[in-house]
Amino acid sequence: MTQAPARTPAAETPSETPSETPAAEPAADAGGAGGSRRHVGVLIIGAGFAGLGAAIRLAKDGREDFVVIERGSEVGGTWRDNTYPGAACDVPSHLYSFSFELNPNWSRSFSPQPEIQDYLRSVAAKYHLGDKQLYDTEVTLAQWDDAAQQWRVDTTGGDFTADVVVSAVGALCEPKLPDIKGIENFRGEIFHSARWNHSADLKGKRVALIGTGASAIQIGPSIVDDVAHLDVYQRTAPWVMPRHDRDYPKAEKLAYRHVPLLQRAAREAIYWGRELYMVGFGFQPKILQPAQWLAQRNIAKAIDDPTLRERVTPNWRIGCKRILISNTWYPMLAREHVDLVTDGIAEIREHSIVTADGAEREVDAIVVATGFHVTDSPTYERILGRAGRSLADVWDEHGQQAYKGAAVAGFPNLLFVVGPNTGLGHSSMVFMIESHLNYLSSALTTKDEQSLATFEVKPDVQQRWNERLQNQMKQTIWTTGGCASWYLDKHGNNTTLWPSFTFRFRQLTRRFDVEHYVTTQETEADRANASDRSADREGHAA
Repeated sequence: MTQAPARTPAAETPSETPSETPAAEPAADAGGAGGSRRHVGVLIIGAGFAGLGAAIRLAKDGREDFVVIERGSEVGGTWRDNTYPGAACDVPSHLYSFSFELNPNWSRSFSPQPEIQDYLRSVAAKYHLGDKQLYDTEVTLAQWDDAAQQWRVDTTGGDFTADVVVSAVGALCEPKLPDIKGIENFRGEIFHSARWNHSADLKGKRVALIGTGASAIQIGPSIVDDVAHLDVYQRTAPWVMPRHDRDYPKAEKLAYRHVPLLQRAAREAIYWGRELYMVGFGFQPKILQPAQWLAQRNIAKAIDDPTLRERVTPNWRIGCKRILISNTWYPMLAREHVDLVTDGIAEIREHSIVTADGAEREVDAIVVATGFHVTDSPTYERILGRAGRSLADVWDEHGQQAYKGAAVAGFPNLLFVVGPNTGLGHSSMVFMIESHLNYLSSALTTKDEQSLATFEVKPDVQQRWNERLQNQMKQTIWTTGGCASWYLDKHGNNTTLWPSFTFRFRQLTRRFDVEHYVTTQETEADRANASDRSADREGHAA
C-alpha cells in the first residue's frame, strides 16, 4: 500500500463526477430498542475496493435489494484514510484496478493515493451506487438470529435485518498503535500514518518516525527536506528494492484510451510477470537470491558508512516479509540530519523518547507508522454467529480460519470478500477481490435457484481446507525465511497470505460449491415475506 497527502487534480476517468450521485437514505423505519428494522437481501460492510466491487457485481447481476454500510464519509477504504505524504501504490497502476473498469489515464507506473481515490470515486459514480451506500455509518453489532434465519445488524444510522451479510472490511483498516510506556504523556504532535494530521506543521521540527514498513519508507523521504531533524526508529530492517517508476507520456495514455486492447495487453503482461514471483515465494525460495543481491546493491549504492550499511541490512531472507520498493529510502537514511535508531523504545516522555540503552532524544512530533490490526481486528468482536460467539472469540481460540477465505463454520449466510489467507505479497489484491466476487455472485444465485434459507460451510470441510493450506505454507519463503512478520497470528500460523498462484485461487472460487455447505430450505412463509417486501419496495419506488 502507498498514499499521498496533498490533493492532486482528479484523475481523468470515463465516468461522471461522484458529486452527482446522491447518498443512500438511512434506515428510515429503524427504531431504537424495540423499533422496526429495515430488511435487505444483502448487507455489505465496507466501501473500499472490496465493498465497491461487491455492490457493482450485485447490480450487474440485477440485484437491487442491497445496502452498503460505510463508516467513512465516502468510498475508498484504505485509500480514503491513508493520506500521508508520499502515499502511493506498490503494485503497477494498470493491474491495481478493476478488470471491468480500466483507467487509461494513470499518470505513472505506480499510482499516487489521490489518483486511486479519484478512480474509486468515479467508478462508484458511473454505476450510480449512491442510493445504495450509507456513509458515516458504523456497524456496531451484526448478530445471527437462528430463529428468524437472518442477520440482525445494528448501525449508527439505523438497524437492519439481512438475509446475507458480506464482510468487505479490509485488512488495513484498524491502525495499530505501539504499546509504549508514557506514550499518552507526550506533549507534542503525535499521530498514526493512517490518521495523518494535515494541520500539523512539521517544518523545522525534530520528528521521530516509528516504524520502517511500507508507509514509513514513503513518509520519511517525503518529509525529510522540511524537518530540522529526523529520528527513524527501526525494530527490523526491511529489504528495499529499486522502484522502477516512470511518468506515462501523453501519447501512451492516448494509445490506451483509443486502443483498449493495448492496455489490456499491458495489464496481462504485468500480471504474468508478477505471477512468476510466486515461484520463488511459494515453491523454490532459493531462486530469490538474485533479488536479494539486487537489494544489497541498492543499499551499497546509497550508503557509504559501513556501520549504517550493516544496520539497514536484514538478517533474514528476502521475501519472508513484504519486499518494499523505494529509490529514496536509503539516500534519506544517509543524510546528515537523519539518525537511524535501532535500540528499542523504553519510554516516551513529554518532549522526548528514551531508548533501552538509556539515551534520550528530544522530539517535537512523533509519526507512528506501526501498521494495522490484521489478524486481530476489533471488527471481529462485533460479528456474532451461532450461540452468540463472536468471530474474535472463535479466531482467538483456533486462529483465523475460513473456507476459501470466504466462509466460516458457525456463521451462516456470512461471506467474506478477501478474508483469511487471501492476501498477497507479489500481486494485486484487486484480482483476489474479483475472484471472491465470482464466488459471492455464484452463492447468491445458488441460494435463489435452490430456494435456500441458509448456507453454512461444514466444519470438517473448513478444517481440511485449512490443514492443506497450512501444510502448503510450510514450504514458502514466509515460513522458511527466518523472520517474524505481521503475516503470522499469535498461534504462529500465517493466516494472511495465499500460498499459491492467484490464477489457482481464481479457479477455486469460480463456482459456489454448495455441496460443501449445510443448507436449509426456505418455507412458504419465507417466500411470502420476501414477496411482500418486494412489493413494498416497488410501491415505494413508484
